[in-house]
Amino acid sequence: MTRQASHKTMDDFARACGVSRPTLSKYFDDPGSVKASTRERIELALAASDYQPNLFARNLNRKRTRHIGIIVPSMSDPFYAEVVGRIELRLRDDGYWPILIATHSRADLEAEAVRTLLALKVAGAVVAPLGHDSERGTFDRLTEAIPVVCFDSHIGPGMPFVGNNNGQSMSVIVEYLCRSGEPPLFFDIPHVNNNSPERLNSYISAMQVQGHAPEVIACPARYCWDFERAGYEQMQAMLARGSLPGQTVLCANDRMAFGAMAAAFAAGRKVGRRRDSDLRIAGHDDHPLSRYTCPPLTTMAQDVSAMAGRSVEMLLARMDDADEGRESAAESVILDATLVMRDSA
Repeated sequence: MTRQASHKTMDDFARACGVSRPTLSKYFDDPGSVKASTRERIELALAASDYQPNLFARNLNRKRTRHIGIIVPSMSDPFYAEVVGRIELRLRDDGYWPILIATHSRADLEAEAVRTLLALKVAGAVVAPLGHDSERGTFDRLTEAIPVVCFDSHIGPGMPFVGNNNGQSMSVIVEYLCRSGEPPLFFDIPHVNNNSPERLNSYISAMQVQGHAPEVIACPARYCWDFERAGYEQMQAMLARGSLPGQTVLCANDRMAFGAMAAAFAAGRKVGRRRDSDLRIAGHDDHPLSRYTCPPLTTMAQDVSAMAGRSVEMLLARMDDADEGRESAAESVILDATLVMRDSA
């Protein structure tokens, strides 16, 4: 068995190839940019060695690196996992290497993630900020250094943003629930980001448009991303007390609805839209697991594909503007959602 040659540095490997270091660096940037004979020589040497270029070290010396940072609150949430997966693939198609950091819903880790991206000299960043707990000064430093686009949530005006049209989505599902049965009461969630109060206020407005009094069940949990537990405990307590003020429940997101449905099942209540059902429960987001609950969850589907695609398009455009010394407007793209009618409501 032939042993592969070992090269520790790019200079070592360049000498082994018989090319200059700048030529080798040019090849790693774009193999098609060097002569065919040179490319063949380098690729034969690569096949016979264990050499791997240090992409991070090389990027530190560039005006614009090929790395893009992605920051999200959690990768255990399938919604973020789906959006990030689409963002990663789109960035790779455009020749960029995504660097993903999850903040685990902690403001200190979010600030640390921002500092890490700055230290790595990423070319830009796509961020789903925590929201109310985010350190605005930390994000100000990030946006001063590189182009940034927020998705799903933002931390205030003046930052490019791609997100859901909560006014439209809540209006559509409230109208559907009122038209198909008893008007819905609203299970609120902890206001962890701007989506939470927007959905609450949109629910109130939509109910008033339909001619019904809003009925909001405030979430007793403080700042918390454990939405399933919050929904379970809220529903469990109200059913035990007999204090649930209606039979149609609209939850602020699908994860809250998962918990509410589990508590209803544990209490022997039948969830669904049939006449023999005790409760109707609906959510928002079209979480990837929503179609697999029992019964499948009626919800509003966010446009995940457009959210990922527009975020990347906006970021790359801002990066081009920065390279050309042009100012970029703080554009906002607000996407409509789609009603998905399933068996829960």
